[in-house]
Amino acid sequence: MPTITVNSPFDGHLLTELTLATKQDVDTALDLARSVYEDQKQWLPKYERIAILERTVEIMSSRIEELTLIAANEGGKPYMDSKVEVERAINGVKLAIEHMGAFEGKEIAMGHTQSSANRIAYTMKEPIGVVAAISAFNHPLNLTVHQMVPAIAVGSPALIKPSLLTPMSALNFVEILYEAGLPKAWCQVLICEVEEAEYLATSPKIDYLTFIGSAGVGWYLNSKVAPGTRVGLEHGGVAPVIVEVDADIQELIPALAKGGFYHAGQVCVSVQRIYVHNSILDEVTQKLKVAAEKMVVGDPLDPKTEIGPIISHSEVKRIDTWVKEAVDGGATLVCGGNSIGESCYEATILLNPSKDALVSTKEVFGPVVCVYGYDDVEAAFDAANSLEVSFQAAIFTKNIDMALHAVSRLNGTAVMVNDHTAFRVDWMPFGGAKASGLGLGGISYSMEEMSKDKLMVIKSKALH
Repeated sequence: MPTITVNSPFDGHLLTELTLATKQDVDTALDLARSVYEDQKQWLPKYERIAILERTVEIMSSRIEELTLIAANEGGKPYMDSKVEVERAINGVKLAIEHMGAFEGKEIAMGHTQSSANRIAYTMKEPIGVVAAISAFNHPLNLTVHQMVPAIAVGSPALIKPSLLTPMSALNFVEILYEAGLPKAWCQVLICEVEEAEYLATSPKIDYLTFIGSAGVGWYLNSKVAPGTRVGLEHGGVAPVIVEVDADIQELIPALAKGGFYHAGQVCVSVQRIYVHNSILDEVTQKLKVAAEKMVVGDPLDPKTEIGPIISHSEVKRIDTWVKEAVDGGATLVCGGNSIGESCYEATILLNPSKDALVSTKEVFGPVVCVYGYDDVEAAFDAANSLEVSFQAAIFTKNIDMALHAVSRLNGTAVMVNDHTAFRVDWMPFGGAKASGLGLGGISYSMEEMSKDKLMVIKSKALH
């Protein structure tokens, strides 16, 4: 049987070796999921799903350190941030339990035409069917929770294909679900290569595909899914931030540093393009440089580390190539611009790169932020909106009218005022538009996506 090794992105040490699933394995898993969905006698009552998820919370809460170390080891996210991810994942399960109490249909008005008289109608929620998930490396535990738990909560059997770079958190979480009492048919992990993943995603045996990853792959799969398959896509952005002349510089510097360099910039809404009014451009740039140069880069298991490794050596080289291209094209290298060994990259700031540079037009997915000066805020808005991506954006200003104007003008699906673009809590809607994605994530929103409405209409002469 073919196998893969999972290695630390920081120093390359072996973490585990796993057997890869074949197409036959994918079919077997799909058939098992379909068999429980198509036989309503096997559906789990809501109270059983709640009890299983409550036990899941208890088990996870007793293993925070273990879960943190698994995520930090395989993904390279610093220990401090991996612990936050674990806490978010636990809260995500709690949010699903809470939303199950508000997860309901509604009455549909009847009787306001003669043809609808003597009728009463209600919608009811049903599970959409088999859910297939393809996940990303950068939040290996929390993404698994966001893609699997809403499906389980609504009663849809689910299968997940995690990133081959970070499969351990998904495997461990699903084992926790089994320990909590979930029958295997309702949540399965498939460790497989690209060909088998596409086979899963495009199978007519699934009813919903949730994909987190690159836009090229996501939109390709969206074009190939079987007829009737509902799709949710979460891709990246090239997140813009506007810094107005009246912004509180003391508050915005740590926010931009965190938003730009958190998890080495390997976040789909990481701060990347910062447009600063020219009257404060030098001050903001120099203070951001000081903050960047103070950040501790290195071993993700060191509690002091703020910027861990890039997920692979090839990605380190790509990021370095993009930075050098920007500098050759006229950008000023304010700080950084060098790899640290083969696995890490310095916190890097580029000033006024060309609007056509890769760092200005593509998602870097590394610890690189670009700063641009502007005089006319409307021109800054136009620059921020110039790309075929639309995810989270931000503005820093003390002027409420300007803040509201920015919310209206910026193309982001979410606009933060006086906060960085990477802000997120798991009960808010989260998703990109245009090239950045399709549909909405967030625990309760995913539950809606992974279910369907069934309408019941009752006709009776006793009704008025």
